[in-house]
Amino acid sequence: MRKIYDIHGGIHPLENKHQSLQVSSTPAGIPPQLFYPLSQHIGAPAKAVVSVGQKVLKGELLAAADGFISVPIHASTSGVITAIEPRPVPHPSAMPAPCIVLDSDGLDTWIEHSGVEDYTQLERSALLQLIRDSGIAGMGGAGFPAAVKLGVNPERGRINTLLINGTECEPYITADDILMREQAEAIIAGIHILTHLVEPTEILLGIEDNKPEAIAALRAAAAGTAIDIVVFPTKYPSGGEKQLIEIVTGKQVPSGGLPADIGIVCQNVGTIYAIYRAVTYGEPLISRMTTVTGNAAAHPRNYEVLLGTPMSWLLDLAGYDAKRNQRLMMGGPMMGFTITDPSVPVVKTTNCLLAPTVEELPAPDPAQACIRCGMCAEACPASLLPQQMYWFAQGKEFEKLEAHNLFDCIECGACSYVCPSNIPLVQYYRAAKAEIVQMRNDHAKSEHSRTRFEARQERLDREAAEKEAQRATRKAAAEQRARDAAAGDGVEDPVQAAIARAKAKKAGQAEPAASADPAQAAIEKAKATRAASADLAPEDKARQDLQKLRERAEKSRARLTESREAGAQDKVIEALDASVLKLDEKIATAVAAMADQGWSENPQQAPADPAQAAIERALAKRAAQAAAPALSPREQLQKNLQSVEKSLQKATAKLAEAEQENSDKVEVLQQSVQKLTTKQSQVQAELTALED
Repeated sequence: MRKIYDIHGGIHPLENKHQSLQVSSTPAGIPPQLFYPLSQHIGAPAKAVVSVGQKVLKGELLAAADGFISVPIHASTSGVITAIEPRPVPHPSAMPAPCIVLDSDGLDTWIEHSGVEDYTQLERSALLQLIRDSGIAGMGGAGFPAAVKLGVNPERGRINTLLINGTECEPYITADDILMREQAEAIIAGIHILTHLVEPTEILLGIEDNKPEAIAALRAAAAGTAIDIVVFPTKYPSGGEKQLIEIVTGKQVPSGGLPADIGIVCQNVGTIYAIYRAVTYGEPLISRMTTVTGNAAAHPRNYEVLLGTPMSWLLDLAGYDAKRNQRLMMGGPMMGFTITDPSVPVVKTTNCLLAPTVEELPAPDPAQACIRCGMCAEACPASLLPQQMYWFAQGKEFEKLEAHNLFDCIECGACSYVCPSNIPLVQYYRAAKAEIVQMRNDHAKSEHSRTRFEARQERLDREAAEKEAQRATRKAAAEQRARDAAAGDGVEDPVQAAIARAKAKKAGQAEPAASADPAQAAIEKAKATRAASADLAPEDKARQDLQKLRERAEKSRARLTESREAGAQDKVIEALDASVLKLDEKIATAVAAMADQGWSENPQQAPADPAQAAIERALAKRAAQAAAPALSPREQLQKNLQSVEKSLQKATAKLAEAEQENSDKVEVLQQSVQKLTTKQSQVQAELTALED
C-alpha cells in the first residue's frame, strides 16, 4: 500500500458533480460555423496558414506553431474559410482576438491520415515532433504545450516519475471523470506511449476517492502493468500539479522551479487520451470532453465537442435557460471566469461550461475590511501569506510580493473562499502578477535598447579612431614627402604644388600648363565648363543640348553598325537599336521645342565661344545692377518677400506632386517648405516693423 501524504491548507466546497454524471457522454454534433482563436494555449499565438475562401478538410492545418512554446491548430470538420478577423474569445479580459472562421459543409470529410503501427520503433525526437504537430496542449485547464513538457531539457536531470493527473478536484467539473470511465483502456495505452518517451522508473496515476467508477475502470485496464493507481482523500485543490506531487510522492517542487527539477513530469488524463489518438490514429487535437452543468441547464451532461464550436450551440443542446442563469462561466466556481458572450468558441482548455442559478451560486457580498483572522493563510495550499500579499498588492509593492513568492500562487481561490470579509484576494494577485510581468517585459526592452545604443556608440568610436589613425598616417606621409623635397631628393613639395595651383586658379588659368596634380586640373576644367553652360542664353543652351544629342546618336549608330558586322548577339543588337530610336525621338522633341520658341537651329551669327558669351552677359548684368538706383530698405524688403513667396509657391507645388507619387523626396521637400514659410514670416515681420 503506497503511502499518501497531506498538503498544507485546502478546503472542502460542495462538489456538485452528480448532476452531469447521470448519463454517458454525448457527441455535440457539427455546428454550421466554427471559430478558432489563434491563441488557445500558453505561449505564442499560432500563425494562420490558410486564406479566406479556401476549402479545408477535417484535420487539416489551419495555423502553424509560431515559436517553441506554441502549438498548431487544425480544422475540426470540413468546410470553407470565410474570415480571419478579431472575434470574441473565452478570456477573462473579454477582449476580441484574431480568429479563423470556418463554415462547415456538413460532410465532415477527413484528410488522409493514419497512425503509427509501432511507436516503439520511432526515435524519441520523431515521436515528440508527432505530438507537437498534432497541436496537443494541456487539457486540464492551463494549456501548456505537451511536447515542450515531455521534451524536458536533459540538463535538468533524469525523469524518475511519470505522474498522471486524474484528480479533477474543482466542483461541478466531471469531464475527466467520464473520460476515465469510458476510455480507461485508451488512457492506459496513452500512458505506455509516454513511458516509452520518458523512460521513468515509476508510473503513478493520482485520483481522488470520490470517483469510484473511474477508479474501478482504470484498475481493470491497468491490471498486469507497472502503472500504480494512487487513490487519496478528496480535498480541494489536490488537483494542482505541485499539490498532487506532494500528495503521492511527499516531494515539494522548489519555489520558482518545475517538477522536472525533482525528476517528475506530470500530465492530465485528457492530454494522455489526445496523445493516444494522435499516435495510434494520426488524429490531431480537434475535439475534447466538456462538461455543461448548473441548474440553469435542463440536461447537464458531458459532451464530446469539436473545438471551435460556439458555446451557445452546446448550451442549446443542454436546454440552457438564460433567464434563470446568474452568470455563465467557463471552468468551475473556484478558478473559472465569466463569459459575457455565449457565442465564444470552445477551445482546447474548455473543460466546463457552468450555468448556475442565483440560488445555486449567489453573488458574493460586498468586500469588507480585513480583520487579520489568518484563515486565508491556513487554507492556502502553497503555504503562502495571502493577507500580507494582499497589503503589498494594494500598495503596489511588487518587490515585496516577489519576495513573498507571489508566483507560487496557483490562484485556486481557497483564500477568497474562506475569507469572512469577502475580499476577492485572487483578483488582487492576478492584477499584481500582470503588472510585474509587464514591468519585466518593459525592462527587457529597455535593456535591449541600451545594449543596441552601447554597441552603436562603440562602433562610432571605433570608426572615429580608425579615421583618426588614417589621418595621422596621411599626415606623416605628407611630412615625409616634404622632408624629402627639402633634402633635394627630386621629390616635389606637395605644399608648394598646392600653392602654385591656387595662384594659377586666381590668375584665371583654366588649365595650368605645368600642373602637378592632373586630377585637380580636370576638376577645375569641368567646373569651368559647367559654369559656362549655366550662363548660356536659353536658345544657346538648347542648341548645345541638341548638338550633344546628335553626337550621341551618331556614336550609337556607329556601334550598331559595328555590332551587326561583327555578328554580335541578337540581344546586343536589339538594345543598340532601341537606344538609337530613343535618341532620335529626343532629337525630334528638341527640334520641335526650339521651333515652338521661335529659335533657329542654325543662327546666322552663333557665338564663336559660348563660354565667352556667357561671361559677357554676366558682366553686362552686373553693370546694369550697379547703374540702377539703390533700393530703399522698404523696397528691398518687399523685393525679398516677393522672391521668398515665389520660391515657396514652387516648393509647395513640388511637395504636392511628390506626395501624389509617394516619392522618397517628400520629407526633404516638407523641410524646404517649412524653412521658406519661416523665412516669409520673418521678412513680413521686418517689413511690418519698418512701416510702423
